[in-house]
Amino acid sequence: MATLQLSGSLPALPSSWSAEKDFLPLATLTPPTSRALSPVGPHFLAHARRKRHHRTFSEDEKIQAASAAKSSSPEQDDAEISEDEDPTMLQREAKDWKTQDHYAVLGLSKYRYRATEEQIKKAHRKKVLRHHPDKKAASGKEEGDQFFKCIQRATEILQDPVRRRQYDSVDEAADVEPPSKSDVQKKAGNFYKLYAPVFRAEGRFSKQQPVPELGNDKSTKEHVEQFYNFWYAFDSWRSFEYLDEDVPDDSASRDQKRHVERKNNNARKKHKTEDSARLRKLIDDALALDERPKKFRQEGNKEKNKKRLDKEAAEKAAKEEAAKKKEDDEKAAKEKEATDKASREEGKKAKEAAKNAAKKNKRTIRNAVKDAKYFAEGEATPAQIDGALNDADALILKLDNEEIAAFTAKLGSKDAGSLRAAFQVERTRLVEAGTVKEGDLKSLA
Repeated sequence: MATLQLSGSLPALPSSWSAEKDFLPLATLTPPTSRALSPVGPHFLAHARRKRHHRTFSEDEKIQAASAAKSSSPEQDDAEISEDEDPTMLQREAKDWKTQDHYAVLGLSKYRYRATEEQIKKAHRKKVLRHHPDKKAASGKEEGDQFFKCIQRATEILQDPVRRRQYDSVDEAADVEPPSKSDVQKKAGNFYKLYAPVFRAEGRFSKQQPVPELGNDKSTKEHVEQFYNFWYAFDSWRSFEYLDEDVPDDSASRDQKRHVERKNNNARKKHKTEDSARLRKLIDDALALDERPKKFRQEGNKEKNKKRLDKEAAEKAAKEEAAKKKEDDEKAAKEKEATDKASREEGKKAKEAAKNAAKKNKRTIRNAVKDAKYFAEGEATPAQIDGALNDADALILKLDNEEIAAFTAKLGSKDAGSLRAAFQVERTRLVEAGTVKEGDLKSLA
């Protein structure tokens, strides 16, 4: 099939083209199918909004444009980030950027380390629109670009997470000065009011977040202990790289660069040690002025004394209970001993009686063998007599005293046939129970 090129004017169809040859038959085309369409997307939402509020296209567009303009109004940014500019700050030299207050330059003094990335972007845009050299020149004001460079430097540092963290580490403007002892003691409750902002500001350096709050006079002992344990084991991320002396560029000697690096490392360690000592003194001072640990100790002493008295009373009651229990146990032991002795005597008598009864029953069984004529037809031979008596003794050994008594009760008759049948029934019972094998006690069969 010939390919049509759509660039330029359409060419004439080739002479070799044929509708019957180059078009697919209708039977091979896919039949139409119906699909469910979901009303989604901004165009559907705009349609639904117009229908709901009964607006035309032009009315809805005007209202939406006004709403968008209002949401992006610069007055809104000004309301969020509004700070008077210090005239002396506007005279700063760009070369002194390291000593400048970057948050103040961008008008974020009240936010400082809490400022978000979006706030920094808005503040930068606002400052650029106000202090851009081209805009100043167009307005006829003769102002250099030094403060504009300060703005750019501040934005560059605060938008870099690493460099901003280094600057926040040494941002003394975000610190809260600890109160004096006299200020705390002037009024009840001053301790929590004055020290809470101090610890909140110091908490920004903690690797572990969130930092526990100072609390108030209603705080529990567990909360106070957790608070001071946290601060005495404070793990700070604070570093002091921002205060480093600039390392010489590549053109300087290697020894000079190493000397500056060692000097910076030593300065960081010194600052870190001094900061740890400062924080430790702050915690010690706060703990000394905090009335809650003293209150907990007094309550602990009261509780301790109460526990001691309760323990002594419990020990006395336990001794009395133990003495009474010992007396009761001795009395019960004597009674039990008397009862056991009587039981043993009764058991001994019963055992002796059972033994005598068993002997009597065994004699009865042996005599029954004799009365049964030794299970022989006619006159029994000596061999039959020995076999019958031996089987009778073997049968007795297979029975316990109760079974012997029960079997003896069946031997009341003197008839040889009845006795022989009774022995046969007992032997059969023992065979079925598995106590006697089929081939044993043949004479009794």
